[in-house]
Amino acid sequence: MVVAVQYIEKEQGGDQTHDVTGILAVQGAFAEHAATLDKLGASWRLLRAAEDFDDSISRVILPGGESTTQGKLLHSTGLFDPIKQHIDAGKPVLGTCAGMILLASKLDNDDNVYFGELDAVVHRNAYGRQLGSFQTVGSFGDIHDLPLVFIRGPYVAHVGPKATVETEVDGHVVGLRQGNILATAFHPELTDDTRVHELFLSL
Repeated sequence: MVVAVQYIEKEQGGDQTHDVTGILAVQGAFAEHAATLDKLGASWRLLRAAEDFDDSISRVILPGGESTTQGKLLHSTGLFDPIKQHIDAGKPVLGTCAGMILLASKLDNDDNVYFGELDAVVHRNAYGRQLGSFQTVGSFGDIHDLPLVFIRGPYVAHVGPKATVETEVDGHVVGLRQGNILATAFHPELTDDTRVHELFLSL
């Protein structure tokens, strides 16, 4: 999927009073998630500041990008607390790549902890430069023949009892589910396959 840069300035119209997916838009690949939701006819709003998060937000997407930068901006924009409350309440959240890092209860190569809700230890930048970006095909739970795109992605070093493994690549766990939390080291928004987002919208 290729999304024009100017797409990040687009705000979706229509009924924004309920069942809106909030997409964290302080840094990273948020425009691609918005474009995927458009394909599915789902309402969305970019979350850039605390006032963007209101009672209409029923789901949250934490996109790929740079997790340390996103973590700092979550606090400076005032978005950390409302998103944390959303996650703690058991409402649906999709974290991709950096989003998985933000959700993890622990990072094995970084002292930072952000939302800390996903029962897993995650290894940042696990594939390094040589394998920083690659594509393969795999599954996410019952979704098979799924294109998997990795961009310097993390993988899961340890899975706790609350989470279930949904995807493995070359012996590494790269997709988890924990209740209404979906977390992937890969980028489903960078392909034309919308099934991960469809699953997310069904939660």
